[in-house]
Amino acid sequence: QVQLQESGPGLVKPSQTLSLTCTVSGGSITTNYYYWNWIRQPPWKGLEWMGRMHLDGSTYYSPSLKSRTSISRDTSKNQFSLQLNSVTPDDTAVYYCARGPPGAGDEYDDWGQGTQVTVSS
Repeated sequence: QVQLQESGPGLVKPSQTLSLTCTVSGGSITTNYYYWNWIRQPPWKGLEWMGRMHLDGSTYYSPSLKSRTSISRDTSKNQFSLQLNSVTPDDTAVYYCARGPPGAGDEYDDWGQGTQVTVSS
């Protein structure tokens, strides 16, 4: 019954910061040993893992995006958020938050519906 839902602006200008929030219902982001991930899919490309947060708040990022990416959380609202700095049109994608059991590799058992973010002036 765990549900995840992404929210945030669908249009961001180049050089600005992309900010999205994932709201989790039906389960706590701090009491179960899951990874809480951000994943994106640019047009005509495959899924790209961006980063994750563990239940203790520690974070890990894709090496290609580490310098521009930050994941944070608001435990009182059971939310975790993504910030991607200095965006370009190449960052246009559908962005997903997803829950992943540890040990499952690149598999995820619950996904948000995804939200389209377009980077354009």
